[in-house]
Amino acid sequence: MKSEIKQILSRYRDPILVKRVVEKIHEAAKHLSKIKIMHVCGTHEWTITHWGIRSLLPENVEVRAGPGCPVCVTPASDIDAAIKLALDGVHVLTYGDMSRAKGSKMMSLEDCRAEGGKIGVVYSFMDAVKIAKSNPNLEYVFLGAGFETTAPLVAYGILKGLPENLKIISSHRYVPPAVGLLAESDDLEIDAFINPGHASTISGMKAYKQYFDRCRKPMVFAGFEPLDVLLAIYAILRQFKERKPRMENEYGRAVTWEGHIKAQENLFRVFDLEEGYWRGVAMIPESAMILKPEFSRIDARNAYGLGQGRGDHFPSEARCAEVIKGIIDPPECPLYMKTCTPATPVGPTMVGVEGTCRIWAQHKVTKNFRCRSGVCPVNS
Repeated sequence: MKSEIKQILSRYRDPILVKRVVEKIHEAAKHLSKIKIMHVCGTHEWTITHWGIRSLLPENVEVRAGPGCPVCVTPASDIDAAIKLALDGVHVLTYGDMSRAKGSKMMSLEDCRAEGGKIGVVYSFMDAVKIAKSNPNLEYVFLGAGFETTAPLVAYGILKGLPENLKIISSHRYVPPAVGLLAESDDLEIDAFINPGHASTISGMKAYKQYFDRCRKPMVFAGFEPLDVLLAIYAILRQFKERKPRMENEYGRAVTWEGHIKAQENLFRVFDLEEGYWRGVAMIPESAMILKPEFSRIDARNAYGLGQGRGDHFPSEARCAEVIKGIIDPPECPLYMKTCTPATPVGPTMVGVEGTCRIWAQHKVTKNFRCRSGVCPVNS
C-alpha cells in the first residue's frame, strides 16, 4: 500500500512533468500584464516555499500568501479570555500551536501556564472530551480554532454529547466569505485565487459561487503537490489569455461541487455563521462559527460572560497584519528572524504551523523573490 501511494505521489513531483508545466506557464504569461494570485491555505504556502515554486515563475506572475492560517486569524481577545479563565482556575485545553499565540497583552497560554494557569495541550477535540470525562470534578474549556476542515469533528463531538464539565470557546472560521472579501478589496488588487484544497473538500466548490459571481475573478481549486499548484497557476493564466474567468477544479481527486454533505450537516446543526473578526484582516460577515442557541449550555461565552472575539493587538513594529493579507512578505517585517523566530515567536504568523512567517523561517528564506515595498530589512 505504501509503495502504491509513493508511486502515485511521485507523478505529482515528476521533474519532467513539472518542467513541462513550467514551460507552459511561461508561454501563457507572455503578453499578459502583471498577474497577482493569492492562495488562502497554509499547506499551499508550505508547498510553494518548500519546492521553490516562486523561483520558477515568470516575472509578471506573483503568488501571495493570504489568511490561510487559523491560529494567525484567531482574535487576540479570544486568547485573552482563555488566559483569564485559566488564571481563575478553569482548565483550558487547546492545540499546541494555539497555546503559543499571544493575546493583546503579549501573553500566550504557554506563558500563562508558567504563571500557574491551568493549560493543557490536546491533539484533537475528542482528546479534550476524554480528559473532561476522566476528571468530572474539574471545569474544562476547549479553545477551538480552525477552519471548516477541523470544525466538523467538534460538531460531531457536540452532537454525540459532551460531559457536563466541558465548555467551548469557538474561534472557528469559515473560509469562503474571507475569499469573497479579499476578492472585492480594491486595496489588495488580487487578480485570481488558488482556493483551498482541504477546506474545500468540506464546503465544496459551490460555497464560493456567490463570491465568484460578484468579483468575476479566476478561482482554481488545487491540491498540495508541486504539480497541483503549478497546474492551478497555469489554469489561471489560461483563463486570462482566453478572457473567460471561471471556477475551475484542478483537485478533482478530492474536491467536488457539493463537498462533504455529512460534514456540512453536522457543522450547520451545531454552528450558525455570523459576522466575525479575523485577526489582521477585518470583520467578515457569515464567517464566524458561533454555537447555536440550543447549545448555549456548552458555550463558554455564555457561561463565563465572555464577549465575541475581536482586535488585532500585534506587537509594536510587527507587520503581521500585512503578512496575513499578503501585502508584504515576511522579510519586510523588521522583526523577522531577529527578535521573531520559530524559537522565540513574537507574532502569530511565526507561531502557527501554517503561518507564512514560520514556513519561510523553517525553510531559511531570508530574502524576497521580488520585494514589493522596495525595502527588505533582512536584506539590507
